[in-house]
Amino acid sequence: MYKIQIANINLTDLGVNEDLLNSYEFEVPYRLQWHDEHIELRNLVKPKEKGIFVDFVNGKLAWRRLHGGGSGQAVAKAVFSKKKEKPAVYDATGGLGRDAFVLASLDCVVTMFERNEIVRILLKDGLRRGYENSDIGEMLRKNLTLSDHRSILELSDEKSCDVVYLDPMYPKSNSTALVKKDMQAFHDIVGLDLDSDMLLSKALRIARHRVSVKRPKGADFLANVKSSSSIETKSHRFDIYVPFNNEQ
Repeated sequence: MYKIQIANINLTDLGVNEDLLNSYEFEVPYRLQWHDEHIELRNLVKPKEKGIFVDFVNGKLAWRRLHGGGSGQAVAKAVFSKKKEKPAVYDATGGLGRDAFVLASLDCVVTMFERNEIVRILLKDGLRRGYENSDIGEMLRKNLTLSDHRSILELSDEKSCDVVYLDPMYPKSNSTALVKKDMQAFHDIVGLDLDSDMLLSKALRIARHRVSVKRPKGADFLANVKSSSSIETKSHRFDIYVPFNNEQ
């Protein structure tokens, strides 16, 4: 088993929990390193692969912001409602921040929660660069943050957001959607969200308007709780739940 390697990164500046970071063990060696003005994660067994990093400014997320379909995107439909067009959202499973960024770019105020210390480092670095960007910096500073809390389970049961968005990790499959290098690395680094059922229960207590859960198409409902409605895409399904004691 391997510990995460660190190269040319000042962990103090990132507010990293080093004890937690050093507690992770993996079957293959990974390294967090500074490269080309960003922090990236490298699989050392596959040195020819590009590193994984969070980039809110360029690449696929830039394309999605400019040409991705706006509020017509499935994730937007899963989060928006006629009662609250631009809701305050908790993304309870932040990951690489992709869905959170899409929602933020549509003027939702999104707070990401991420428990894995390695992923938190990547998110913090991506936010740092995004906040400094002349095109999206102002929007990003206003609409997208990473909570100091690792999980919504750490919060009280008070209604504190309009929508909770959940995209828990699920087991590997033979689907081509899961052979991408970043998803392979995420299964290695993050593992499964074994407390997904607890996250749903918590989300139903703290959301005011709705809870939206992203699932693989054909998967069982989270916690075997049937949703009020669903939105289906080619490979995924967004299950929509009405929160407990809904104020609407």
